[in-house]
Amino acid sequence: MKITILLIMTVAARSSQAQTSIDDIVRNDFHGPNPDGTYKWALQTSGGIFHEQRGSLQTAPGDEPSLVVEGQYQYTAPDGQVINLLYKADENGFQPRGAHLPTPPPIPPAIQRALDFLATKPPSTDEDF
Repeated sequence: MKITILLIMTVAARSSQAQTSIDDIVRNDFHGPNPDGTYKWALQTSGGIFHEQRGSLQTAPGDEPSLVVEGQYQYTAPDGQVINLLYKADENGFQPRGAHLPTPPPIPPAIQRALDFLATKPPSTDEDF
């Protein structure tokens, strides 16, 4: 019985060590922030994690500058799938793109025709009710 408990504890200790391994950083590039507000960086580990990002200040006429950030990251999921996510963050919020992300089902043709028809109509007023 004692040997069985010792064996279980040894296996548990080894599996917890494997889960908490620390990868070496093989790439670590940082540039900026620059006087014009731009920056970029990239980081990569020996375990296959990669993340890069760049940012800049964008100014629309008459508006204050806003930060626009674009980047991507990649890693291997526990099931072996390579996850690659591209993203942009600006005045429209965070916009991720990746093959692993769920997508909504297509709009049924009858609903799309109704939406297209409604888009051609002028906006309603309170008098319409």
